[in-house]
Amino acid sequence: MTVVEPAALLTPRRAVQVFLAFASAYFLSALIRTITATLSPTLTAEFNLQARDLGLLAGGYFLGFSMTQLPLGAWLDRYGPRRVLCSFLAIAVLGCVAFWQAQSFTGLLLARMLCGVGVSACLMAPLTAFRRWFDGPAQLRANSWMLMTGSLGMVASTLPVQWLMPAVGWRALFLGLALLLMLAMAMVAWQAPRAAGVTGEGPQGPFWASYREVWAHPYFRRMTPIGFFCYGGLLAVQTLWVVPWMTRVSRYTPDEAAQGFFWINVCMLFTFWLWGLLNPRLAQRGLHANTLIAWGQPLSFACLGLLVLVGDSWRWHIEILLALYCMACSFVSLSQPAVGMAFPPAVAGRALSAFNLVLFAGIFSVQWGIGLLIDGFRALGATEVDAFRGAMAVFLVCCIGSYLHFLGSGRDNQPP
Repeated sequence: MTVVEPAALLTPRRAVQVFLAFASAYFLSALIRTITATLSPTLTAEFNLQARDLGLLAGGYFLGFSMTQLPLGAWLDRYGPRRVLCSFLAIAVLGCVAFWQAQSFTGLLLARMLCGVGVSACLMAPLTAFRRWFDGPAQLRANSWMLMTGSLGMVASTLPVQWLMPAVGWRALFLGLALLLMLAMAMVAWQAPRAAGVTGEGPQGPFWASYREVWAHPYFRRMTPIGFFCYGGLLAVQTLWVVPWMTRVSRYTPDEAAQGFFWINVCMLFTFWLWGLLNPRLAQRGLHANTLIAWGQPLSFACLGLLVLVGDSWRWHIEILLALYCMACSFVSLSQPAVGMAFPPAVAGRALSAFNLVLFAGIFSVQWGIGLLIDGFRALGATEVDAFRGAMAVFLVCCIGSYLHFLGSGRDNQPP
């Protein structure tokens, strides 16, 4: 496979156009990813869901997402971001239509999984494109600002969704999302370059065999546990469990929880915007992802530990502590572009998709696992508040363990 090298780099104006086209799709994917948190009180009441059901429903998105990551990486390297993303968005449209029509929990779950499959290329396609078409500093900035776009989608899934619910209902929201996805697909087809950056030959043989060098890479192995528990766990908590914590531990009303969720996602939007500004400057000064994660990630453990300790004794403005946890945990988001830049452009799609598989397997496992632990602690006689605290404490121990692995394997893995 012959990679088109620096001659394929885009001009700044063209790069902005391409970024905005990809960002429109990723905005919607983040909105779809997070909307179940805002809708959780409504869906719980309408379908009589238990905590494990709610965790499985939210995690179903990530399960469907994870199922496509390995073939997705090979397809991105073979066919290019534009063609692959447009094909996947068509599946996302079908998933939203299926959710709109669902009449049972099983129907919701299957539709949710289909949505996950359909939007599974919305981040990997642009990250692969940035690796091929942008220079180093532009890659770092574009990666962080793409995450900022995702945070904007999460913001849109909070108060705007809560305000629209009485007027149109949750079903009409998913029909509208299907129409918006079709518009985003048209924008990507119009703006993204047709050239894939490769000859079209791509990796040969079974797609899983083409991942051998990715799995064997020591830097990839170093980042896998912390990506699974800390990065995946951040998204699991942010996209689902912050709202049940506010409503069932801190006793917020659904409207109060939606407002708290809104401000948490605004804080994350600002955080990723700031990372986009600072990343190129920090890299120039020798502060790479490994160093920043090592210094910054323990702050998230402190916030999560405090959340477990206070339980329901801190009833007012608990969203401040939840926002501080999410913001501190954003240090681990630097692992994703670091993994991509550790590999040559010809392998970028597979490396990023393999790491994304780790992240989303972590999201699914943590989302469902927290729900199972809550129900398990309740079955053992714990109060609902103590069940939530116990589940989060188990999650915290897993995060600290993955961080210790990251530190312990650092001797043989210098920053890329």
